[in-house]
Order: sequence, then structure tokens, then C-alpha cells
Amino acid sequence: MNILFAVSEAVPFAKTGGLADVAGALPGALAERGDKIFLFLPLYREIREKYQGLTTAAEISIPVGDKLLKGQIVSLKSKPQNQPENLSIFFIAQEKLFDRPTLYGPAGAEYPDNGIRFIFFCRAILEAVHILNLNIDIYHAHDWQTALIPVYLKTLYKDRPGYHGSSLFTIHNLGYQGLQNKKLLPLTGLGWEEFTFERLEFHDQLNLLKGGLVYADKVNTVSRAYSREILTKEFGCGLETVLEERQRDLYGILNGVDYSEWDPNRDPLIDNHFRIGRMTGKKACKKKLAQAFNLTCPESQPLIGMVSRLVEQKGFDLILPLLEKADALAAKFIFLGTGDHEIETKLEELARKFPEQIAFICAHNNRLAHLVEAGSDIFMMPSRYEPCGLNQMYSLRYGTVPLVRATGGLDDSIDDFDTQKCTGNGFKFYNYTTADLKKTIARALATYRHPRLWHKLRANGMRCDFSWAKSAVEYRKLYEIVLKKAD
Repeated sequence: MNILFAVSEAVPFAKTGGLADVAGALPGALAERGDKIFLFLPLYREIREKYQGLTTAAEISIPVGDKLLKGQIVSLKSKPQNQPENLSIFFIAQEKLFDRPTLYGPAGAEYPDNGIRFIFFCRAILEAVHILNLNIDIYHAHDWQTALIPVYLKTLYKDRPGYHGSSLFTIHNLGYQGLQNKKLLPLTGLGWEEFTFERLEFHDQLNLLKGGLVYADKVNTVSRAYSREILTKEFGCGLETVLEERQRDLYGILNGVDYSEWDPNRDPLIDNHFRIGRMTGKKACKKKLAQAFNLTCPESQPLIGMVSRLVEQKGFDLILPLLEKADALAAKFIFLGTGDHEIETKLEELARKFPEQIAFICAHNNRLAHLVEAGSDIFMMPSRYEPCGLNQMYSLRYGTVPLVRATGGLDDSIDDFDTQKCTGNGFKFYNYTTADLKKTIARALATYRHPRLWHKLRANGMRCDFSWAKSAVEYRKLYEIVLKKAD
């Protein structure tokens, strides 16, 4: 198949979250199976600064309302290391729209013209298909930033020659919908007949993500559990009725892990490597992690780590009350991340209040993130909701036991440890309460005090396989279903 991937971020080029990890790994996994992949993303400033070998493949003029915005289709002169031959990467360049300090906006805010930026991006990708003479079978769009592509394929580009492909729209997080003022609708090139409850209207606003849900041939989410949860009022974010109508076309495929990047036996971002049967390196990583966060942590005391966006969704309304009584917990806590100012401030206060037990570094630091995975004994993810989550799968490979709430991908990937049968790969709880989180931490700490059980639990996790090769097989099957529907 010829598959077009439309994304707003992808590693190693630009990243703010898990979408970038997916877009950086899944296209390559598909290409290695023989499909031809065309990956499109915006040419952000950080990409332009990082990669010098950029070449303009074509000039483009894109209608945005009654204006024509000029831009370029850009490619790399030389492929990144380990990039499969069947994978081609293109960037959409437009200096005023994408040459900015950050991808979507300053910390805690969005650029006011994000709607215009990604209207341009979607139209530019479709124009590139014609200009580059790409014979696309599947248009795979991701999240609200590219949700207009399935809309355009069924409207503005429906009768244009060369656009016979079918579309798949992937929801990575339903909470981010690209809501825009309805005045932006004319800028899309669509008519006002699209601004109805059945199509793009949402509480008198233009909902870009809703367009993808309505118009894509098939829709999927990044875990089976999340595909079920978003049909409910609790997790549907106001779109549960739309999703119920598309339920027969809705699928769930768990994300995978790029083990070329996340493998404790060869991770270049940690100094001490380890694997099952040779775990002394993990002890050294724990010592270095504690030092990096200015903590002392003997081997007998468990170290609980967390790398996360600091937002309520990740469970901080449960965590912060628990940490107010950290001196009653026989463990030490390390936090790494940035996000809501109130959560940052509270973690800083708690670190000052309990300097022997709690440490916090307010930063996005990939090297430290790898060290937290390698050096922690337990990785905490008590999320209110979690479409997929990747850190719990990274943790398993690093012998760091996940402690999660049973939601979305966390529920799909973590099986609660049974101390009698010695089955399972982590600890999970169901009710979203501080009391249940506290009980689960206590259960994990009790297991840690039994080395035989802990070693078995840790080994169970390290043997799990969540590679992208498995997920790629599932996506390939879904692409075939998409094409059959189109036929």
C-alpha cells in the first residue's frame, strides 16, 4: 500500500507528547513490512535549526479564505540513520505560520492562529499529493491538527483526479479537539452547510476533531479500553453521541514501544546497562538517579518515579494530598516534568517540606527521563484517563514496576500482580480516589519487602513484548478493512 501519514509532530524531528513517539515509530514499522510510507509534518523552527540538509521539492500556494498563502514542500537531502528505504519524509514550510519558538504555543497557552496554521497544513498536504504525483491508498490523519484531511477528501477533493484513497483518523487524546471560532469556517474553503450538529458544529464553535470523526472512513484510538471508554459521557468529552453513531467503524489498537530507543541493555542515555540475569546496572542507575535529584535512597527503600505532563488528567489531584503526609510512607518520590503552574508550585513546596523524601525537577529532559525509568523501583501513573500511555510500557522493559489506575491503555497493558500465583506485571487500582491510590502504594511497598516476589514481578514485566512490529500488524489489518469499506 501507499500510505500517507499526516501528523503535527514526530520523533526525532519535533515532540511534545506521545503522538510524536507513535509517528516516529509506526511509519518505519510499516515500511519494513513492505508498504510505502509518506510522512508529512510542519517544518517548525527547531527542525530547521536541527537539520541543515533541507531541500525544497516544490513551491505551493494554498487558499486560506480569500488569500493565497505561499509555502514550500521540503525534504531532507539525506535520510536519518536507520530510516527504511520505503519511508519518505516531507515537511510543509510556511515561515509566518511554523517558524516559531514552540510547536503549539508558549507554556500553558496556544497560539491564537493555530486554527489557521493547521487549515493551511491540511490543504498543503493534499496539494502535495498532486504536485508530487503520489498515488495514495490510505490517508492516515492523527488528532485535531490533521482532522480536516478526511473532511476535504469527502468534500473539496472528492471529484478531483488523483484522490481515490480512503481515510483513517486516529484519536490520540479526545480531550484536545481544536475548537475554533465559527468565523474560521470560510478559511477552510468549506461551505456553511458543513456547520451543523451532524458535521462540524459543536456548541456554536467549529470543532476540527469532530470533522475527522464524522468524515473518516474508519476511526481508531490508541488502546482497546479507550475505544470503549470514549463512548461514555464520562470520557466522551461531549462527543460521545457522535462516537456512538460511528461505533461500528471504531477500533482500538494499543501503541507500541520503540525498543531501539527504550532498552536498558543498550540505552545510550544511561551509563549502566542491565538485562534479566544481569541487574547490577539497575542498582547503579538507582544510585545515580537519587544523586541527580539530591536524594539519599538506600537499596532497602523503594524509589517511586514519575515523568509526566503536570496536568490534573495525570492524577495529581490524587497525588498531591497523598504527599502532604509523605513522612508516613516508607518510600521516596521523584517527579520530572512541566505543566500547570499550580501543580509545579505545589510540588516545589512539597519538596521543600520533605527534602529527604520528595524531589522535583521542573523540566523536560530526555536524558533524565531515561534515568528515571532505569533507576526507579516503581513508576506511578494514577491517571484520571489515559488513551494509551507509553511510560508504563517503557517501565516494564526497565524492570521498573508500573503502578497505574485501570483506565485506557494502562488497563490494557498492565495486569495486577497475584502474589500467590506470581502472575501479572504491575499494580493497578480502579476507583479514582486518593484512598485507593494509597492502598495500592502500600500493597506495592509490601511486595517490595519480599525480594523473591519482587524479582519475579520485575522479570514478568521485562519479558513483555509491546514492540511496534506487533502494532504494525494490527494497523495493516485495519488498513485493509478501510479499503474494503471504500470498495
